[in-house]
Amino acid sequence: MRKSLRAAAAGAACVVAGAALYGAGAATAGQSTANSTHEPYNIGLLTKDIDTYYGTTADSNGVYQASPTSPYAKDLARIDADAKKYIDRAARTSRAHHQKPAVMFDIDDTVLLSLDYEKRNNYGYNSATWNDYVNQASRPAVFGSPELIRYAQSKGVAVFYNSGLTEAQRGAAVTNLKRVGADVNLDAAHMFLKDSANPPAYLKDCATPGAWTCTTVQYKAGTREHIEKDLGYEIVADFGDQYSDLDGGYSGRTYKLPNPTYFVG
Repeated sequence: MRKSLRAAAAGAACVVAGAALYGAGAATAGQSTANSTHEPYNIGLLTKDIDTYYGTTADSNGVYQASPTSPYAKDLARIDADAKKYIDRAARTSRAHHQKPAVMFDIDDTVLLSLDYEKRNNYGYNSATWNDYVNQASRPAVFGSPELIRYAQSKGVAVFYNSGLTEAQRGAAVTNLKRVGADVNLDAAHMFLKDSANPPAYLKDCATPGAWTCTTVQYKAGTREHIEKDLGYEIVADFGDQYSDLDGGYSGRTYKLPNPTYFVG
């Protein structure tokens, strides 16, 4: 489930409000309710911190972009440098053991950056506006990700994608990935998207036609298990902006990319 910044903050505020009421009932002469509450971080200040982290600025077309000199970009560069060294070493080790090495990438905010959508929607989420945004196929790349994908391919490592985007959004995703230079293995055999109408048999424990109950971890870990056990690959690294992209096993070394704008459980 995707939770926006504001939804998460509202939930935290409700918890704090409940604690304040309890404290008010139990207050003594030497204890005020102010001393028994823990106010959460102010959301206005939090969004400013997020803008600073991304170096958010509007380009000449009014599209919000991250800065290539931002703390966000620097964090990604450190991750990519480590990942390239690891992929090179893991690819040689896998081949020495007669295995087929592979890497897995989430798409949203792992390869394609959604900062403009988040900023314009005040870090909220709506399924209809999100679908419209995805179908524009105009998102910029997450710094370094297309290059990392091409690097893995150059080392003889198979590239797979494991995304929460839906089957209906496949065409837009492929177009957008090509546009940012991640034109590697964009066929249906390598790009796994959610198909609630006709889910794959390997997800039968949580998805049947028209009845999808898989959590993000069940869906993504189940897909990785299919790639390893059914397709015969050895996943050496998994890249995602959410911990739910990475949990559940069959992932090799995991790389958590920064994303302070929403949470997917």
